[in-house]
Amino acid sequence: MLERYSYIKQSLAILAVFVVMGCAKEQEIIPDLDVRLTNAMVAASEGNGLEFYVLPASSDFASIPQDPANKLTTEKVELGKLLFHETGLASKTIQIAGELSYSCASCHHSRAGFQAGLRQSLGDGGVGFGIAGEGRVKSALYSSNEIDAPHTKSPSIMNIAYQSNVLWNGQFGAGGVNIGTEDSWTLNTPKEDNFLGFEGTETQAIAALAVHRMEAENSLCNSNVDYLALYEAAFPNEPVTKITTGLAIAAYERTVLANQAPFQQWLQGDKSALSEQEKEGALLFFTKGRCYECHNGQALNSMKFYALGMKDLEGPSVFGVDVKDDAKNGRGGFTNNDSDLYKFKVPQLYNMKDSPFYGHGGTFTTIRSIVAYKNIAHSENSNVDVSRLASGFVPLNLSAEEIDQLTLFLSDALYDPNLDRYVPGVLPSGLCFPNNDQQSKQDLGCN
Repeated sequence: MLERYSYIKQSLAILAVFVVMGCAKEQEIIPDLDVRLTNAMVAASEGNGLEFYVLPASSDFASIPQDPANKLTTEKVELGKLLFHETGLASKTIQIAGELSYSCASCHHSRAGFQAGLRQSLGDGGVGFGIAGEGRVKSALYSSNEIDAPHTKSPSIMNIAYQSNVLWNGQFGAGGVNIGTEDSWTLNTPKEDNFLGFEGTETQAIAALAVHRMEAENSLCNSNVDYLALYEAAFPNEPVTKITTGLAIAAYERTVLANQAPFQQWLQGDKSALSEQEKEGALLFFTKGRCYECHNGQALNSMKFYALGMKDLEGPSVFGVDVKDDAKNGRGGFTNNDSDLYKFKVPQLYNMKDSPFYGHGGTFTTIRSIVAYKNIAHSENSNVDVSRLASGFVPLNLSAEEIDQLTLFLSDALYDPNLDRYVPGVLPSGLCFPNNDQQSKQDLGCN
C-alpha cells in the first residue's frame, strides 16, 4: 500500500513537472511586447527594419536629407540658426511699430515644438508672446487686413528634412510631387520661387522672407560685422542676398530633428525608454490603428495628400481668410486639379503636445480628440463631399482604452524634451527673440 502511494506521488510529481514545462514552453513562444512591436514595425517598413525610423544626429550631415544645391555645412547651419531667430530681419513692416519685432521663430519657436502655439500664427502686426505663444495678439496699431497671418495653421519645421515639398498644399519645391505642376508656379507670387530649382525647404525659406516682410541684403546683415563674417564663412565670395539668407535658414531647419524623443531612444536599443502603455500605443500605431499607412519613416509623415474632412482655419478670431480662399482647397488650390480638392499633406508627428492645435485648420485642441476623430471617421466639414474623402478614412473600431494608449504614444513617446539645443544663446544684433516688441520683451523677461 505504501509502495503504491509512493508510486502515485512520484507520478503526480512527474506530471506536475511536465505541466510546468509545458506552460513554460507555451509562454516562451508568446513574444514579449518589444518583440511584437519590432515585428510590426519591420512589416510596416516593408522589410527595411527599425533603422527605417531612426533620426540621425543633427551633426551627422551625411545622413540628413538635403538639397544637392544646398549642401549642409557647419557654417551654413550656424548662420541659419541665428537668422531664423533674428528679429533684426523684420525691416519691411507695414507700420513702423512693427519693425524689428518678429522673426521666423515667432511662428515656429522651440517652446511650441517649432510651431506657433497658436491656431493662427501672427508675424508683422502681432504683439506679445505669453506662455507657449498663446498670448500673441493683434496690435492695436494694425488694421485686420494689415496683419501678416497665414491662411492655414502654421506647420512645424520639426523634421522638415523629410519633406521634399512643404506647406499643407505642398506648393513649395521644384521637384518631388511638384514635377509637372509648373503651370501653377504663378509669376509675381511666392510660388514663382519654385523656378529657382530648389527643394521645398529651401524654396519656402527664400519665399518666406518677402512673404513675411523681412530682408537681409539691405539691412542688418550687410552692416553688422559679425554677420558679414558669418556670411563669408558660409558663402565665400558671395554677396548677402535673399537666396543666401534663405539657404542658410533652410540648412539650419534641416538639422532640427526630434532625435532625443523616447521612441528614438527605444529604436536605438534602450527598451526601457518607453512604458508598457506607450509600447501598446506604438503597437496599435503600426497595426490596428493603421496610422503607419500614412505616417511612416523617420519623421512619421509622408509626401501624400488626403481629404479627411477636417474644418478650415476660419472664424471671428481669424484674420485675412475669406469664404473663397484657395487655402481651403488644399492641394487642389495649388494644382487646380479637381481630384486634388480638399486634400492636405500628411504632417510629421513629433512634439505634438507642445502646440494644442491640430489639423490644417487647427480645429482640434487635444491629441486624443484627433485620434478619436480618425477612429470614428466621420467628416466634420460640410463643404467636403463624402465622395472626396480618402478611401482609407474608415472607422478603426478602437476601444476607449486603445485610444488612450495610442494618444499616450503620440504625446509622450514622440516628445523630444530638449529643443532648446536648437536655440541660440544671443544674437549678433543683441535684439530679443523670437519676438522683440515691448509686450513680448516683458513676457520673455528680455531687456
